[in-house]
Amino acid sequence: MQEISRGNEYRTTLVCVDSYENGVPVGRFYNPGCSEGKTFLSLTQFLVKMEDLLDSMQFPQSFTAVRTFGASMSSTSVSPDDDRMREGDLATFTIRILFRQNASWQGSVAWLEGKMEESFRSVLELILLMDSAMRETE
Repeated sequence: MQEISRGNEYRTTLVCVDSYENGVPVGRFYNPGCSEGKTFLSLTQFLVKMEDLLDSMQFPQSFTAVRTFGASMSSTSVSPDDDRMREGDLATFTIRILFRQNASWQGSVAWLEGKMEESFRSVLELILLMDSAMRETE
């Protein structure tokens, strides 16, 4: 297996949420590990695409093997419009994933509009932090 060395900038992902209706975020995210932004139409789609990106970069490395029922789904990338700023219509977050342990993520999330940052110990905690920020903007 080839050892891949990445810089710390690969740990940080910019998440732009454009809408949040009935608890369903829609938006896009950017990471130096992918050449283009990736869109998501639901929270599940965001998490699956992020996990696929982290697996493809092997950074941070997962401490558990991924288990699936069938063949893995393909992930599509969408190039953002050149004139469109990299910020969400509703909210913008930077997610810094430091570890992937216990089948989850650990790191910090910063809500750029609210100028707040919090650490998270699991994906569920990350979701709850992002949800509270988006509910506050409604």
